[in-house]
Amino acid sequence: MTCTQERFERDVAEHKMTVLHEDGVYRHIRFRRPDSSSMHFDLITYPGYLVYSGDMGCYVFSRLTDMFEFFRTDRLHGKDPSKLHINRGYWSEKLQAVDGNRRSGGATEFSPEKFRQVINEYRLNWIHEGRDSLTRDQRRELWEAVDDDVLRYLDEGEHSVYPKANDFSWSVGRDTYHYHFADLWEHDFTDYTFHFTWCCYALAWAIRQYDAAKAPAAAEEACAS
Repeated sequence: MTCTQERFERDVAEHKMTVLHEDGVYRHIRFRRPDSSSMHFDLITYPGYLVYSGDMGCYVFSRLTDMFEFFRTDRLHGKDPSKLHINRGYWSEKLQAVDGNRRSGGATEFSPEKFRQVINEYRLNWIHEGRDSLTRDQRRELWEAVDDDVLRYLDEGEHSVYPKANDFSWSVGRDTYHYHFADLWEHDFTDYTFHFTWCCYALAWAIRQYDAAKAPAAAEEACAS
């Protein structure tokens, strides 16, 4: 399941911001529906760190003294109110801790879609290269062998399907033409989790809400000076 901006915005459509504490970069800000804790989250900052906690897990980031500044993506991509700009790759590099609940967790997880895509790329190349060396029946047999010996184990997870792919071997005659999945370790079969992606959208959105709430006071202060 993929978390999109549209899905995130539906989840937080009724969320309100409450500032529980604020003293410079020491902040505790809560976002939740007035009558429910569903999909709620808190942002806590102190010098050099930001802690996100809520229904989607707990994540600790570290990069700048004021981590709100780090996650202010509007200044880099313009202030298009319809777009939340997130950078999961760069932001995940700044993680100091992830989750910690009894189910464990992480920013990334095994992606069956990526695994299937790579395996299919291998066998498509094999079929293409074997047009002159393999008969049509042999090419069909090779194709089906990948399904039977590898891909049918995909639903059982990484720890089942990955060894099956490493052990796969198919040949014609006395190994005249031999096929196996070489160098699978070079491929990245992970993708960002739904929870981490939701968290990234939450950071970009929440800081935008915070800045919008602060804007009138900042404007009055500027005029007074």
